Amino acid sequence: MEVTAAFWIGFNVFVLLMLALDLGVFNRKAHVVSVKEALTWSGVWISLALIFNGLIYYWFGEAKAIEFLTGYLIEKSLSIDNIFVFVLVFGYFQIPAIYQHKILFWGILGALVMRIIFIFAGVALIQQFHWTVYIFGLFLIYTGYKMFTEKGTAIDPANNPVMKFFRRMMPVTNELHGSDFFVKLNGKRYATPLFLVLILIETTDLIFAVDSIPAILAITQDQFIVYTSNVFAILGLRSLYFALAHVVDRFVYLSYGLAIILVFVGLKMVMVDIYKIPTFISLLVIALILTASVVLSFIKTEKTDKMDGPVS
Repeated sequence: MEVTAAFWIGFNVFVLLMLALDLGVFNRKAHVVSVKEALTWSGVWISLALIFNGLIYYWFGEAKAIEFLTGYLIEKSLSIDNIFVFVLVFGYFQIPAIYQHKILFWGILGALVMRIIFIFAGVALIQQFHWTVYIFGLFLIYTGYKMFTEKGTAIDPANNPVMKFFRRMMPVTNELHGSDFFVKLNGKRYATPLFLVLILIETTDLIFAVDSIPAILAITQDQFIVYTSNVFAILGLRSLYFALAHVVDRFVYLSYGLAIILVFVGLKMVMVDIYKIPTFISLLVIALILTASVVLSFIKTEKTDKMDGPVS
């Protein structure tokens, strides 16, 4: 696959234009994002990803298109873990819904930069030192096992070392000051709780990237495919949060499904020199596991709701 500079430049120009439209046009004024608006934007981002997938098919053929779709599905499903963190952090700091979009915008922008570094470093490692593929594979298997056996998202904002370090470096106000990340009080510059939340979201995304980037490298080491599928998954994460925040507690089996997916792609990496699982088979397996975990989750919560129905 020969990806010229024009493809890289064109794609990044598209991303910058979409981000400029998002912040400068559609969300220029702070507002509470409704579920309807979030679902609409989720549909837009998913549609754009599928259209781009069609362009990949046209430009580079079926194999690369399947790699992109598989990578996108992996990153999209693993990014749901971020949503659990968003709900937890916003609830802990009592961030009003009207300011959440701004935090997520800058948080996701920072996540894109970190993912780019991780992607190119990961691909370079595998290409230069093939044996690192086994390390990535074993790490994913271990991560999947830990996720399966330890239910819940282990995020403690009060005792987060990054939070403690930042508070020592810079004073933080006890209250919000509108949508500002920084304020000047009595001639002294302070950070607001909004900026603390942004830092916490960035650091937790860095942790999640350690899982998700090796997972997609199990599918392909094509930098353009890894990069573009990651970008599309992350760009749609903000609207997905606002669409699912009110029902995220219903995904009771999703963590188990994600754990099985991580173990599967880890095994795929470990076995690469013995048997290379076709990408199309990987796509089917991942889609089946993800669908089953979501369907079973809703069946479980529906039964629970009926059992815990109104008592007369």
